[in-house]
Amino acid sequence: MSAPTSNTARPRYRLLKTLEHSQREAVASSTMTATCDNYMNAFALHLGATSIQMGFLTAVPQLLGSLMQLVSVWLGTFLTRRMLVLLTAVLQAALMFGFAALAVQRSINLVSTLILLVILYQCASHLIQPQWRAWMGSLVPQKQRGVFFAARTRLTMATSLAVFLGGGLFLSFTDIFGLAWLGFAFLFVVAMLGRAFSCYFLFSMHDPSPQPVVAGSDQFYTTLRIVREAFSDRVFRHYSLFVAGMQGMVAISGPFFAVYMLNELEMSYFQYSINQMVYIATQFAMLPLWGRLNDKHGSRYIMLVCSTIMPIVPVLWLFSTSAWYLLLVQMVSGLVWSGFNLTTANYLYDIRPHQTNFATYAALQAIVTAALVFVGGITGGYLAALSAVLVDWFPFELTSSLYIVFVASGVLRAAVLLWFIPRAEEPRIRRRSHLLKLVYRVARYNSVNGIVLDWLTVTEKDDKEKP
Repeated sequence: MSAPTSNTARPRYRLLKTLEHSQREAVASSTMTATCDNYMNAFALHLGATSIQMGFLTAVPQLLGSLMQLVSVWLGTFLTRRMLVLLTAVLQAALMFGFAALAVQRSINLVSTLILLVILYQCASHLIQPQWRAWMGSLVPQKQRGVFFAARTRLTMATSLAVFLGGGLFLSFTDIFGLAWLGFAFLFVVAMLGRAFSCYFLFSMHDPSPQPVVAGSDQFYTTLRIVREAFSDRVFRHYSLFVAGMQGMVAISGPFFAVYMLNELEMSYFQYSINQMVYIATQFAMLPLWGRLNDKHGSRYIMLVCSTIMPIVPVLWLFSTSAWYLLLVQMVSGLVWSGFNLTTANYLYDIRPHQTNFATYAALQAIVTAALVFVGGITGGYLAALSAVLVDWFPFELTSSLYIVFVASGVLRAAVLLWFIPRAEEPRIRRRSHLLKLVYRVARYNSVNGIVLDWLTVTEKDDKEKP
């Protein structure tokens, strides 16, 4: 009688250890993502990046990175998902060492190298995403996914906020003595060590599907058919262009808030970190509220309410240079972006054709968004470079030439919104009793819209179930 009990207990123990390693991996990898996503713009400015280079730093990595999700699916037919995730994580650890080496060199003309390394970092991040999603989806029991990933997200956010605070303090301290290069080098070394520990925990995790995915002979043509069907759907096409257009217009100004705070307002790195931390923390804190409002009023209504406020946000930066005032502005921005990101994801789930793979539609929308973010980032870079000349044409004095970039971003956001409002159709809501049936995780941050939600799975929620 003991043999069956032993055989049953062994897989359960292995699963529990794997999930435990996954939570530890979340803490370790967060030291890397928080450093790269929070301090990359500041590091670029430290290396002497121009306005045009700041635009390229935002535009190019996101465009090329989004395409890597398709490459990841193709590579998954040759490599196991565990091996693909591990190799890519090791590459990211090596890239952290590359960032630290740039900081130590302290020479000019390093921004182009930085952009290349950021491209590789973003490509690696997107390469991992589909494989990690499939791996974790096969590990976590369906009815526990909401609880598990909520706990994982809390660990991620706690670690990230600690890195924000500690990194900002250390950078400010080293900057006092003219050693900011040492501060950045230290942060990237910590990020490298975090990713190294992450690799160890990933290596220790079990994969119940240890074989590569066998692709069907018609997979390529099936993908093309889905793409054609998706963009022939008027509702999806309008939605996709709206989300992409809005984020593209945001990308015009996104990278230049760091330029404004660090170069023009001469904030310390600690003040800059607090500003970014408030923005991210507000988004995270407001997700549950937006989830409840989404359940009550529907994703279309909340999405349009948030979108109406978004054109105002960059204009708010014109009214005061007070650090306290800008924290309030970041709270407003975090509030709006939190609702926008959550409801646009749920809106996409509701408008996709029945029984169609949600991941496919999400990937298509992400690629379109990355393309318009590329256009917006490049446009913002050149506009910021010209703003020093354009400001002389105004009949009144502007405190900063970057105000032109902020106002242009706000006006273009309003234009995208006005185009979409008459085309925003109420989706036919799918039968799902609770929002937690659609499970997300906080995947990363960026200078365009802060928190990036990654769709994980659709699962039933049992109200009687205990965590």
